[in-house]
Amino acid sequence: MKHSKSEINNSYNFAARITKSASSNFYYAFKILPREKRNAIYAGYAFCRLVDDIVDKNGDIPKKNIESQLLELENKLNECVKRKKNKGLWIALGESLRKYPKNLSHLKDVIDGCRMDLSKKRYENFNQLTEYCKKVASSTGLAMIEVFEVNHSKANKYATDLGIALQLTNILRDIKEDYGMGRFYIPEDELKNFKISKKEIILGKQKENFLKLMKFQSRRAKQFFVSGEKLLPLINKKYRFCPEIMKNIYFEILTEIEKNNFDVINKKIKLSKIQKFKIILPSIIKNFYTGLFR
Repeated sequence: MKHSKSEINNSYNFAARITKSASSNFYYAFKILPREKRNAIYAGYAFCRLVDDIVDKNGDIPKKNIESQLLELENKLNECVKRKKNKGLWIALGESLRKYPKNLSHLKDVIDGCRMDLSKKRYENFNQLTEYCKKVASSTGLAMIEVFEVNHSKANKYATDLGIALQLTNILRDIKEDYGMGRFYIPEDELKNFKISKKEIILGKQKENFLKLMKFQSRRAKQFFVSGEKLLPLINKKYRFCPEIMKNIYFEILTEIEKNNFDVINKKIKLSKIQKFKIILPSIIKNFYTGLFR
């Protein structure tokens, strides 16, 4: 059953509101995209937030109930493509997935990644952690480049590496918060190599070893940023500013972590509004002038 134009518009507006409430920075970056691209990004981003919230904000309910909610989301995801009488976000998501069908598998990967947060509380090595990063972060980048219609043999690799870079930055910033939820993402073999335990990290002990560990983590994240940045020239100039802003914001967060001597235990590292403004404005201005002269 087809939905009316007003139902579709209302659903996309609902997805936009979810995006704005979850991340005002990305909302304004997405907002200046052409309407069709913008709507698809809103719908996909809102879905990812929905999945993430089910896992992160339901810590007090039984694990099997959370798994049941994730399964229900996956079923709705499959159904929304079939032009059934959907409601709310699912109308927008169904419309977007019919236009960009590959994104169905990418959004399912997001669900699988969040399932890992329920069942996997530690990672033996970086290969295991990479698989997690690909599901929860790279999958959204792969979805984005389909919306932006990027056709290049190496686009998937660069989008994957950019997603890994963003997620590694999140992991370094949120060590204490994640530990409080029973999760620890830094690989076990690396803790052993740097002669430090999870508990010692949280208690602020073995500071010299902690600094060495964090410098190693930061260098590796930067290597993924370098690779991921190669994606940007492959994207049409009309849309390039969008992933560029995301990349620049997260790279600045990593820089702030370094400037604070990697003290992510005693303080929450975040960017000020002025810092974000300085990152976002140049990309928007560049996009404006590109539009004027193309």
